[in-house]
Amino acid sequence: MRTGSEPTTARSALRARFWLSVWGLIWTIFGTAAFALAGRPGWAAACGALWLVITVDMAIILRHIHQGPHYQPGRDIPPYRPPESRPH
Repeated sequence: MRTGSEPTTARSALRARFWLSVWGLIWTIFGTAAFALAGRPGWAAACGALWLVITVDMAIILRHIHQGPHYQPGRDIPPYRPPESRPH
């Protein structure tokens, strides 16, 4: 049943986001090293900046995972209750 409150009560796939961040982290580390060794400092700096962004994103994702159901309800927590009155 759709309640119309899905945008405010949506759950994020934090574990999927974490593993995608790991994948991105591996590629940015590789890209930074490869471009630095190839003598392309501009591209190495771009990969390094992206590396920083991914690291911050991963830290936020890990923080949300460690907060547990308080932030991110699991499968054993039922969805939020729908609003009692529906807008007309």
